[in-house]
Amino acid sequence: MLNPKKIEEIAKQLSDNLPSGLKQAAADFEDKTKQILQQQLLKLDMVSREEFEIQQHVLIKTREKLETLQGKVNELEELIKQSGK
Repeated sequence: MLNPKKIEEIAKQLSDNLPSGLKQAAADFEDKTKQILQQQLLKLDMVSREEFEIQQHVLIKTREKLETLQGKVNELEELIKQSGK
């Protein structure tokens, strides 16, 4: 997930760029921007880096097992061909 601090930083940068006479509006804008960003980010189908790495490891192990099984199937097919001659 995205770091909430980063969202806060982006919202603050946006509000800091408003004219000085609009500081109250800037504060409201910052709060609303944070709220909208957080709501939209929650809608995204994202996983944590840790979960991604775990799934990547599972995929690598599964691929290794599949390659091993494919090798065994190839050996058995070869034996069947040789015994059929």
